[in-house]
Amino acid sequence: MKLVYDIDQNPPIKKNLVYALQQLLAIMAATLLVPLLVNLNSGASYMSQGAALCGAGFGTLFYLFVTRKQSPVFLGSSFAFIMPLSGAVAFGYLGIFLGAVFAGLVYVVIALIIKRTGSAWVNKLLPPVVIGPTVALIGLSLCGSAANNLMNVASSAANYNLVHILVGVIAFLVTVWASVKGNKGMRMIPFIIGIAVSYVIALVLTLIGNAANIDYIKIVNLSAFDNMKLFAVPDFTFLGMFREGASKFENFSQVFNIFVLFAPVAFVTLAEHIADHKNLSSIIDRDLITTPGLDKTLIGDGVGSIIGSFFGGCPNTTYGESVGCVAITGNASVSTIIIAAIYCIVLSFFGPFIAFVNSIPTCIVGGICIALYGFIAVSGLKMLQPVDLGDNRNLFVVAAILVPGIGGMTLNFGSIEISAIATGLILGIIVNVLFNKKANA
Repeated sequence: MKLVYDIDQNPPIKKNLVYALQQLLAIMAATLLVPLLVNLNSGASYMSQGAALCGAGFGTLFYLFVTRKQSPVFLGSSFAFIMPLSGAVAFGYLGIFLGAVFAGLVYVVIALIIKRTGSAWVNKLLPPVVIGPTVALIGLSLCGSAANNLMNVASSAANYNLVHILVGVIAFLVTVWASVKGNKGMRMIPFIIGIAVSYVIALVLTLIGNAANIDYIKIVNLSAFDNMKLFAVPDFTFLGMFREGASKFENFSQVFNIFVLFAPVAFVTLAEHIADHKNLSSIIDRDLITTPGLDKTLIGDGVGSIIGSFFGGCPNTTYGESVGCVAITGNASVSTIIIAAIYCIVLSFFGPFIAFVNSIPTCIVGGICIALYGFIAVSGLKMLQPVDLGDNRNLFVVAAILVPGIGGMTLNFGSIEISAIATGLILGIIVNVLFNKKANA
């Protein structure tokens, strides 16, 4: 696609501040949701949303430093580590941090191997016929989340609400209108416009609902502003570690238990890391696997996760929402990502902003994500354009990835679960290696 701003181009500072805010809003909901879900699953309160936001900012800045500002990627809290984190809280703050260290070290070790052997084998192992449907699968696997948010049934099917769907669809349609029909300035910030318009509508409905005592149209979570502080220091993980020390560890075997919880999941997120960078490469027309190199992106992601966890507990990962934002707006400027990361660090101390984000109805998030997740899926399908699907060898590879992935086929080994995306990718690679030795263009 034709970029409005390439990775090394800097938009005017006033505009860039707005573009960075859009990046922030694109990744915000998911980044803040992970610590909330961990607390709910574990019944503990070790994870802080503000701290996770700050950790995402520092982790992203480290990633951009290691990749020499050649890859416009934002790192946010990883959903893949929700269950490991829920188990690690039994060992306190130190257990949470050790888990991120183990996960990050998996990335570092693989990065060192790639640095020594080169990345050519990665491109050979993951040709377009494999990586295309995998990228599409990442987008398609998120569709259920977007739909559940739209319908307001993410927490319970009993919450199904047509008004939520209406507001979410308005958020989507306004975003599309701004991106397709708006002027040049609007096309650069379609998500901000979509969120702003739909939030105002949702707020009006909520105020009417409060006045008329109609719960069905109370959409905005105004309780998020209760007991709000203007400035507050988040509950950083490193502060918790200093308070608790290793008091929750009884023997070394428990350290190994944390390793078993986190390290296998890192191999799963590794596949998504490569897919995200392949996808972004096709968008910005630069091979990120070669330059800055997969070894650098892996170190940036892995150590960035450790840094992020040091502050906020959550290991980080590359965000498809961020990639989608780059693709839809045509703004690949790394400076925008840098400002978004700085926003995360500063705003993590600002109570009203955290409260505002928590007040945004899930239906608006769902509406926006129709565009973001849809674009990820379409990007993967576009990678298949040079692939001859009339050749059964290629057709079976794509089938091996999409059917198990969309169908939700997982591989469970005790407490270790290989996600449907990773399962589909593994099966696709096996089919491609065994039956499709012909080089894929």
